[in-house]
Amino acid sequence: MTTLTGCGMTDKDSDPTPSAGTSTSRDASDAMQKLSSGIYDLIGVKGRTSDSHPFVAECPGKDTKTYFRIFHWWSFYPASAKDLDVAMERLRTELPRHGWKIVTYGPDTSRNKNVNLTADNDQRKAGVNIVQMAKNDPPKLSLHVVSGCYKVPDGQEVEHF
Repeated sequence: MTTLTGCGMTDKDSDPTPSAGTSTSRDASDAMQKLSSGIYDLIGVKGRTSDSHPFVAECPGKDTKTYFRIFHWWSFYPASAKDLDVAMERLRTELPRHGWKIVTYGPDTSRNKNVNLTADNDQRKAGVNIVQMAKNDPPKLSLHVVSGCYKVPDGQEVEHF
């Protein structure tokens, strides 16, 4: 998960998690929801998603009252198991066309040899890890989307949800 927390998105300093700018927790959550929706649109096959919402988390080594990250973990279940490969291949080809840089792609070290795709979006200061779980019942894509570190506007505190 190092890549997701900014390895490919680092600013010139040594902080491993990039700054995503200033925002309220709610506005950042809404932006993460839109980012996830954009990834969903790239899948390009019929299916359903899990019912999940973005949530607020700490930024490592930063004041928890003024800095936060947004995580959005969700799953995609294709209408047909044979569409799982199609969905993953579409993401591999379409993400770079939409500002994402693929950092890793290939089977993981698990017994199932799940295909993993990790990508960073420097412009959006976000990362995504997508795992193709073909041997699950039902088969699915597991997606973990994470933002860089936001700072709340002056005079406000992080709202956790």
